[in-house]
Amino acid sequence: MARAAQHSGGPEQPEGRESQAGSTGLWPKVKEILLIILYALIIAFLVKTFLFRGFYIPSGSMENTLQLNDRIFVNVAGNYFSDPERGDVIVFEDSQGWVPQTAAPSNPVRSALSFVGVLPDSSQNYLIKRVIGEGGDRVTCTGPDARVQVNGQELDESAYLFPGSQPCGMAFDETVPEGEYFVMGDHRGASADSRYHIEQGTEFVSDGDVVGKASVIAWPISRWTVIDDHEDVFSGIPAPSAQSGS
Repeated sequence: MARAAQHSGGPEQPEGRESQAGSTGLWPKVKEILLIILYALIIAFLVKTFLFRGFYIPSGSMENTLQLNDRIFVNVAGNYFSDPERGDVIVFEDSQGWVPQTAAPSNPVRSALSFVGVLPDSSQNYLIKRVIGEGGDRVTCTGPDARVQVNGQELDESAYLFPGSQPCGMAFDETVPEGEYFVMGDHRGASADSRYHIEQGTEFVSDGDVVGKASVIAWPISRWTVIDDHEDVFSGIPAPSAQSGS
């Protein structure tokens, strides 16, 4: 009888321990979920800072290459290895106030998610244009309907210009300083780019303001594509020192 009582009491002890563990099992699961979220946010932030960064297109200045409300990925890592080249579509910080800032409703949650890289950046502090001239280049145009020239070579930009756009819109003659860029939108009639800031002396984009090269249209899915730099348009341009009149 004593042995039977001792044996029957044995299994009850583990069951008590299981019941105790069950009462404290919720917190480890919650902790695990919170750690997963934290790690995901850290990874997103590192990707945004060193690899790729998402942006939202708020205007039609780059039509038809980029459409209103497109979501794009910008190659940030490329900046560590090479500088932008003619034809590249770049995102840069508007440090010179090209676009007047307007007060927009604040959304702290969206701002935080954009900061860590979960949502695309829709900030007004960034612009996107195509590089037409780089350091040392002389970028000229004789009039609204004339073609842009770089170091004396005329560009045929019909592959990416918005249909009906004048290539220049105005006459200009600019020599790009080293470490800076002359940029224009593909929809010339809807782009307040380098041309429109010549009088203010703020027409060039500094290399330090460049976030990276726009690489991919990621959303909507129907528009997914690699963004073309149309290097053929800029092939054969003579070196700045070889241009006439330099």
